[in-house]
Amino acid sequence: MKIGVVVPQGWVGEYDGWEPLDAWRRTTEVARQAERLGFESIWLFDHFHTVPRPTDEITFESFTSLAALAALTNRVRLGHIVICTGFRNPALTAKMISTMDTISGGRMELGIGAGWKRDEWLAYGYGFPETRERLARLGDDLEVIAAMLAGDRHQHATRAGSYSHVRDARNVPKPIQQPRVPIMVGGNGPNVTWRLAARHADELNLDGLSPAEVVEALPVIRSRCEEIDRDPATLPVSVHLWGENIADGGATRIDLLAAYRQAGVSRVMGLPRASARTDEALESLVEDARAAGVEFA
Repeated sequence: MKIGVVVPQGWVGEYDGWEPLDAWRRTTEVARQAERLGFESIWLFDHFHTVPRPTDEITFESFTSLAALAALTNRVRLGHIVICTGFRNPALTAKMISTMDTISGGRMELGIGAGWKRDEWLAYGYGFPETRERLARLGDDLEVIAAMLAGDRHQHATRAGSYSHVRDARNVPKPIQQPRVPIMVGGNGPNVTWRLAARHADELNLDGLSPAEVVEALPVIRSRCEEIDRDPATLPVSVHLWGENIADGGATRIDLLAAYRQAGVSRVMGLPRASARTDEALESLVEDARAAGVEFA
């Protein structure tokens, strides 16, 4: 099992009261520290307002921030945990990810989901469709994105869905990674999201499930692959750990990470909120993760 770090960006209040330049400086420092310490990947949330309620505090935008971090790092993989597909035209998402894959030298991941944070949708003028519609759009968008990322520079994308479409769309440069930038579908819905992951994704990311819940979910995830004659072994499962689960160091965290590894999780990622204030947060996480058998670069 591998481990990634969600880099501070302000969404959970870790930058409350900070000046923007100081906060951005710290974001870059944590990203570089994560790379130096051997973490496999760095991630950002895709949100506009703080959680659990909107406040007038910093939340750095994810695509622009990841592009900058891609240029400031050399080895770590980079991705979103996960984008709200409804916030952007999917063809534009594919275009941006392809460009970012070039900026990073082939290190991008595309984490994508249906979105959930109602206050952001309404405040930014997206409305807030029912869950069924948001999931249906996710399916359409995945079709468009896959078409945009596929093939060589002479292959154009044409797809028509109920919520999104492209016609003879060019995407040059294509991603550095071939056959495409890896797509990670995020979500805990067994009926729709896991089926979409089985059909479209290179990885399924579960949000906050405990090791025991992962063990319970794995047979269902395997069945979603088998429904379409996909080998379940080709769909790795990762877990996003919320801050409170990754913050407690020592034996508790070692046992938690070891349990995920034993459950067959391919990687975990989380935000140690204290990393906004001190380098020790990532240093201690490395020690505990190594003790749990996690792989480091």
